[in-house]
Amino acid sequence: MLRVIAIDGPAASGKSSTAARVAQALGWAHLDSGALYRAVTLAAIDGLGEGGSGKGEGWSAQRVLALAGELPVRLVLVDNTYRPEVAGVDVEAEIRSERVTARVSAVAAIPEVRRWVNAQQREVVAAHPSGVVVDGRDIGTVVFPDAPLKVFLTASPHERARRRLNQRGRGAEGDELARERRALEARDEADSSRPVAPLRAAADAVQLDSTRLSLEEQITRVVALARERFPD
Repeated sequence: MLRVIAIDGPAASGKSSTAARVAQALGWAHLDSGALYRAVTLAAIDGLGEGGSGKGEGWSAQRVLALAGELPVRLVLVDNTYRPEVAGVDVEAEIRSERVTARVSAVAAIPEVRRWVNAQQREVVAAHPSGVVVDGRDIGTVVFPDAPLKVFLTASPHERARRRLNQRGRGAEGDELARERRALEARDEADSSRPVAPLRAAADAVQLDSTRLSLEEQITRVVALARERFPD
């Protein structure tokens, strides 16, 4: 049996936090698929310049993938978490910067880049002896459509905006909360309507609305599902 748990959902739905804690509870590894897209984006920014529009749309797939192979950009297992490396350097902190965030959607929309990232994910998962919890936006639909357990995790735009601002250490109220909500709704629309691997729940995914759930409650529910699907 393929030992993969696929957790998908929109931005700020708590996918990565939940996936990491579920993996810890099960003694599995955790893979955040978005980290690899961000690492490729960071490599492109530093190695190819800003791109024609300043957002990376000017980069060709061939140049991006050639650079990713040469540096290389890769995933490395550290304490049961796959961390992104660029040219042998851990870039976990750098990939969360605003300059990467502003451009990663453009890079992730390139079909050839998506195929390359998917191949890297499948390779590391196949090599892991226990199992891997993978989170992203197309894990259950494209990357691991045969995963025995798929979870589509979501929450209301208001709640996701509140959580995102709290993560940044900012007050989640008033105009700033409204702006963050609008930004997340725009991201939802872009992710759901893109022609390549759009955000959607797999037909056999368990849909979990976490709007009124704490992180601990989310983890408990997913771990219970995992123990049902993977009894050994």
